Amino acid sequence: MHQTGPHRLSVVIPIYQGEKTLPSLLSELTPFTKETVSKGGNRFFITEIVLVHDCGPDDSGKTIKALADAHAFVKPVWLSKNFGQHPATLAGMASSTGDWVVTMDEDGQQNPSDISLLLDTATNEGAQLVYARPSNPPPHGFIRNTLSKGAKKAATFLLGNREIGHFNSFRLLRGDIARSLAAYCGNGVFLDVALFWITARVSRCNVFLRREQDRPSGYSFRKLFGHFWQLLLTSGTRPLRLITFMGFGSLILAVFIAVYAVWVKFFLAVPVQGWASIVIVVAFFSGCILMSLGVIAEYMAVTMSIVMGKPLYVVTTQPTPPRRKS
Repeated sequence: MHQTGPHRLSVVIPIYQGEKTLPSLLSELTPFTKETVSKGGNRFFITEIVLVHDCGPDDSGKTIKALADAHAFVKPVWLSKNFGQHPATLAGMASSTGDWVVTMDEDGQQNPSDISLLLDTATNEGAQLVYARPSNPPPHGFIRNTLSKGAKKAATFLLGNREIGHFNSFRLLRGDIARSLAAYCGNGVFLDVALFWITARVSRCNVFLRREQDRPSGYSFRKLFGHFWQLLLTSGTRPLRLITFMGFGSLILAVFIAVYAVWVKFFLAVPVQGWASIVIVVAFFSGCILMSLGVIAEYMAVTMSIVMGKPLYVVTTQPTPPRRKS
């Protein structure tokens, strides 16, 4: 993006458990609310920090209100309930006004000083969207890192899209694209998949991830699997094609088994136990049918959510208080 004045940046942060981490993260972002020159010579400043309250289990709402009262550049967005990271990010994009929108997490892993690197990459390469590419392993446990790597490889294989392995929540994209996407992106759509629908030039920038601050992770293995499943369902129809190929292969296998049974029966005079073959064939094909119907049902569920107009997020005027433990 070529312009004479400084680049205006909106930083969007979905907040789920940010009660302890937000103050220190805001203190790191605050210096960039004044005009800064990047290493690449780009003048920029953060015009607003959009904090989207996604109704987590802690008192993030009070922290957001306190920060908004203390800083004019903090813009709170209150969601009526917990909708998830991607809907919360889209809600923040819809409320942004900057030339560029930066999305980042609340946990402090991503260094605010790296925003200038993303901007330099975007301007140097003429990119509409820039993803941070961690140069070090994610600071999680061995099991989570292994499962995450395996899930990305599986998604890449199933969907035939190598870009899936480069998705990252620390990203910079043009503000007009961000707001347009937030205006029409339907419920159940994986955010990064939707971004690839509408961007032509995507780049990556190497960054170093820090450790999470002192707070529990908001992502359980169940939620991470939910993200993976949503990615599969919204990335195209290739899984459906795999079902078609599986059905074709099952048909060939059934014909082969039938021919083999006839051959050993009449040419080798070997008795074929009917009950065993029936149980094996019925179990095999019943599994194929049930798995196929399950995947089709998931696609129908996503389609129904979009057709029925289920809202992706709802913005309210006040924070929703956390649910207290009894």
